[in-house]
Amino acid sequence: MPGTSAEDYLKAIFKLGHEQQPVTTKNISDHLGVRMASVTGMVKQLAGKGYVEHQPYYGVRLTESGKREALRMLRRHRLIELFLVKTLDLGWDEVDEDAEKLEHAISDRLIERIAAYLGHPQFDPHGSPIPSPDGKIGTVSGVTLDQLDVGSAGDVVNVSDEDPEFLRYLTGLAVKIGSRVRVVDRAPFAGPISIQVARKNVTIGVEAAKRIMVSRVP
Repeated sequence: MPGTSAEDYLKAIFKLGHEQQPVTTKNISDHLGVRMASVTGMVKQLAGKGYVEHQPYYGVRLTESGKREALRMLRRHRLIELFLVKTLDLGWDEVDEDAEKLEHAISDRLIERIAAYLGHPQFDPHGSPIPSPDGKIGTVSGVTLDQLDVGSAGDVVNVSDEDPEFLRYLTGLAVKIGSRVRVVDRAPFAGPISIQVARKNVTIGVEAAKRIMVSRVP
């Protein structure tokens, strides 16, 4: 079983590569905030243990065993995030850092007790799918908010969880998982979008709207 640092690398490669696509060492370095030399060394270690395949100038790809480990850690992380939100009433912008630490520390037995306590949930607080114990992971279906036409509505099903400040911004707009949003107006030339949410009109930028996924509703 890989160590704590290696587990973080496997999870990062999985997320950056959308499961199967190769990712560059530069992408990994930027995502984890570590030096390129550190990434190169860890990738060599992971390749030596059979967790990744690395081809220079092509990228790093998870092997089947690497993918299993990545999904195991992703399951832990997302279940812990949901547990902290549901039981301790922490904000969805507060839980990532604690989940990063706890995911390496608690036992598989405790993780499965948490899953049972929460009713074996399928999604985390940000709408991302939680892998199953046997390594299967669902998908999120919908379109990004910027793709809705004026007058169209959708229910929020997933938001980007990479930036806590973005999550706090959405909280201020009353946008959360399950919120119904309707596009009221949109400025031309990729200008801001006016939406109705929680019975009030607010304005959101196009780049922010691209980080919010909704399921279309009539």
